[in-house]
Amino acid sequence: MDGEARAALEALIQERREDYASLSRMLGRNPAYIQQFIKRGVPKKLDEEDRRKLARYFGVSEALLGGRNAAPDDLISVPVLDVQASAGPGAFADSERPKARMRFDPSWLRGLTLDPRQLSVIQVTGDSMAPTLHDGDDILVDRGDRRFRDGIYVLRLDGALNVKRLLLEPGRKVTIRSDNPVYPSWPSLDRGEVNLIGRVVWAGRRLG
Repeated sequence: MDGEARAALEALIQERREDYASLSRMLGRNPAYIQQFIKRGVPKKLDEEDRRKLARYFGVSEALLGGRNAAPDDLISVPVLDVQASAGPGAFADSERPKARMRFDPSWLRGLTLDPRQLSVIQVTGDSMAPTLHDGDDILVDRGDRRFRDGIYVLRLDGALNVKRLLLEPGRKVTIRSDNPVYPSWPSLDRGEVNLIGRVVWAGRRLG
């Protein structure tokens, strides 16, 4: 397993045209740290925090670099709410009770600095956010992130849940935009007019 982790890291470095010394310095280690791990097996295993940083940097699972795969009982359970966020004309939330649960790897959530207690999954309806989001997509919403910054958010407009792109303007103005140009956008709104529910951090889609 240790040899597989070293080979995987070496392959990532070659593929991305990285170098040992730069990665070592990113970890706060001496410049030879990564090279020694790969070529000499010293240390035998990557430090947990080093492995986490490298996995985040390369966008891969920690298991690829020698971390253990999360067992089913270790996975974080996130509620799937019985509501829909419209990417069209607007859908009212009749209820907000869990109808199911999705499980996520805790190391993946930590890599995104997400608090599981603030997460929920809801479904997108409509096509006003196409091609970014499609009708029927499941989206992971971080209700703990209600900061005004560029990104895709679930927000409440006239009592209805919508998923839209938020764009900051000078001063305290924002634009709420539909990615599909067929649908309207709302420019130059005061931030006080915008009720943010949470930031969209992941989307899942059924194929076929």
